[in-house]
Amino acid sequence: MSAPTTAATSFAPNDPRDRLILALDVPTVAEAEAIVEATRGSVGVYKIGHQLVFSGGLGLAERLLKAGEKVFLDVKLLDIDNTVAHGIESIAALGPTFVTLHAYPKAMRAAVAAKRKVGGSLTLLGVTVLTSMDDADLAEAGYAGTVKGLVATRAAQARAAGMDGLVCSPEEAGALRAIVGPDMLLVTPGVRPAGAAAGDQKRVMTPEAAIRGGSDLLVVGRPILAATDRRAAADAIVAEIEAGLKAR
Repeated sequence: MSAPTTAATSFAPNDPRDRLILALDVPTVAEAEAIVEATRGSVGVYKIGHQLVFSGGLGLAERLLKAGEKVFLDVKLLDIDNTVAHGIESIAALGPTFVTLHAYPKAMRAAVAAKRKVGGSLTLLGVTVLTSMDDADLAEAGYAGTVKGLVATRAAQARAAGMDGLVCSPEEAGALRAIVGPDMLLVTPGVRPAGAAAGDQKRVMTPEAAIRGGSDLLVVGRPILAATDRRAAADAIVAEIEAGLKAR
């Protein structure tokens, strides 16, 4: 059994719960706050994405951070270099643990430079290819290659740019570890407990298999949000994470 990979970033998962990121994919802050209260202590990080960002989510992020929770701002930045850089400076001042940007080389280099300029502990995650996309979707978007090829290219570019980690499908984690080495975090959505519906995700894996395969942190939304007992659902996924760590 090999030791779990530890990324050389400001974020170090010391407990299996630290590796569970709960996606607060709900339309209102009130709903998100209820979910936080129902899962506090069973979840390591709370992710705030576009739906919630535009309905008061940044204020919620500030309150969660003040309460000692870890926050993942999933805003997937992509713009001209100057705009990305200034966005990272403002986000770093807010104080979340993670932020995402699309893994385009210029955007990543601008983000890394901005982070180095302001300092702090912000962890920059590059989104390679969205887990809702397959080869046919890439072709429709005008890409000539495959998902596998594009993910590998962007992973190598992220490492060269000095990014802290990547967001990728759990199916890709093992191959990406060979590209990026041991020091970058691999954060994987598209995780579904055994028997759960895949939804709109096309590249999925169970929590235990994802961790065993090389993922560092897992993003889970609907399997917890739709559960009758959200804390129990989160605890069950943490148990799967722990099993995956033991099997590495």
